[in-house]
Amino acid sequence: MRAAPNRLVFSDVDETLITGKSMMDFLDFYFTRRHGTRGSLHAARTRQHLAAMLSSGTPRAERNRTYYQAWKGERAAEVAEWGARWLGDRRHEKGFYIERIRAELMRHRADGAVLALVSGSFPAVLDPIAADIGAKHLLCTRPEVRAGILSGRIIGSPVIAEGKRVAVRGLLRRHPHIDPADCHGYGDHISDLPMLTEVGHATVVGGDARLLAALPGARIIHVR
Repeated sequence: MRAAPNRLVFSDVDETLITGKSMMDFLDFYFTRRHGTRGSLHAARTRQHLAAMLSSGTPRAERNRTYYQAWKGERAAEVAEWGARWLGDRRHEKGFYIERIRAELMRHRADGAVLALVSGSFPAVLDPIAADIGAKHLLCTRPEVRAGILSGRIIGSPVIAEGKRVAVRGLLRRHPHIDPADCHGYGDHISDLPMLTEVGHATVVGGDARLLAALPGARIIHVR
């Protein structure tokens, strides 16, 4: 019988575990390769729309929901298949993973911890990454699927900012024998603060000034 995990380790993905932004990279990858010129134009228009929302100060959660509208009408199984292809291509590229963080997560796992990826991205992108590093749990935004087709909506709330806190607390409740003070968290952006304040050992990846100011006692890993 497998021993119960001694702690949980939570990690953001984009610019914490990997160097880029998975959602935007996969948007281009999928639509261009799957639908050719028409798909490339769709991805570009989506990027432009999201950039305009960012410039106008649209809240992050609303931008996250808008991103998933771009997937309306796509077959969920095909998107998942292309997610595996995406990682198959990207993981062999130098600099895809932030190797120091990947190595730390591997050490945690070897020491008996259970890894959980926490992200506003979605399973088509994150499932392959989770499998690649041995993460058992995936706390992420879930697109709605109807009759095998993505509806363009999401289930519940995006797993960003306070959504990350809710997700982390939910997983901790499922492991009542684990003390949150013994758990670790890795994040790079101020939106990761709610997740990082739920664990006893917070690590800031990079130099986000607002995150560092909010977590003066956090460990810092400079990756660039």
